[in-house]
Amino acid sequence: MIFSTLEHILSHISFSMVSVVITLQLITLLVNEIVGLYDSFEKGMKMTFFCLTGLLVTRWVYWKHFPLSDLYESLIFLSWSFYIIHMILNFKKPKNNLSAIIAPSAIFTQGFATSGLLTEMHQSAILVPALQSHWLMMHVSMMILGYAALLCGSLLSIALLIITFQKDIKKDIIIIFDKRKHLLNESFFFGEIQYMNKKGNILQSAYPPSVRNYYRSRLIERLDHWGSCVISLGFIFLTTGILSGAVWANEAWGSYWNWDPKETWAFITWTIFAIYLHIRTNKNFQSANSAIVAFIGFLIIWICYFGVNLLRIGLHNYGSFTLTLN
Repeated sequence: MIFSTLEHILSHISFSMVSVVITLQLITLLVNEIVGLYDSFEKGMKMTFFCLTGLLVTRWVYWKHFPLSDLYESLIFLSWSFYIIHMILNFKKPKNNLSAIIAPSAIFTQGFATSGLLTEMHQSAILVPALQSHWLMMHVSMMILGYAALLCGSLLSIALLIITFQKDIKKDIIIIFDKRKHLLNESFFFGEIQYMNKKGNILQSAYPPSVRNYYRSRLIERLDHWGSCVISLGFIFLTTGILSGAVWANEAWGSYWNWDPKETWAFITWTIFAIYLHIRTNKNFQSANSAIVAFIGFLIIWICYFGVNLLRIGLHNYGSFTLTLN
């Protein structure tokens, strides 16, 4: 009873804290002058991380197994992993705005786990025989950490795509505007043309193109660099998780690979991000090319993570769930 109450308290405190820190981060992005808000944001992220750590440890101690036996526990661990990645990025480069992209992932996964959509998932139970193995901690933790890192890196790549495409759209708009300006030069009187050109020159002198594009280029470089680093880290975790899972499958089922739906989609995920890393080694490709592959991988990960749980098929259906319909 005590452990259950403690778990309930930690769960709601962590969710409330992450809601507050997301709001603080958005305000910090809009108003850079308020330095105190960023410090409050970082303190809130650390407090939420410790609450989630306490929640996982509580379930570990109470149920006497590593808390990765069902969908609820894996979602909490996934959210916990997002905080780990956030703190690594913040340690490497303090006061960066990349956390505004990664941090919302924590609240969405944690919110879904603690919502009323899942039935009978918050209460853990005795492990089925297939999960009563020391490989549970190694295999599942590496897979979830891999998913978290790959999702965060993919989100950074998606942000890169959005900024790049916005830049291309603005270029097209400028070209269209120049063409219309040329047509207007042939239609308007000389005095009106001179007034319009003078006004345009004043605006361009106030915001030179080099100044306007400098911060955007720097942001694109940062997104490309950190996205590649985080995805590379996630690829290592994913590879380790797949290999350890193959060894565990041989012990439990007598075969290293069974082409189970979960195994198949994990292999597809691994292939997609292997292609991403291969494209990164080719200097002829632009960063947007690899970012498109990362976007595809982002979608594949969610299919791999939730697909088996929704279909409730295969050997990896321990975390299946039922939606509550009121």
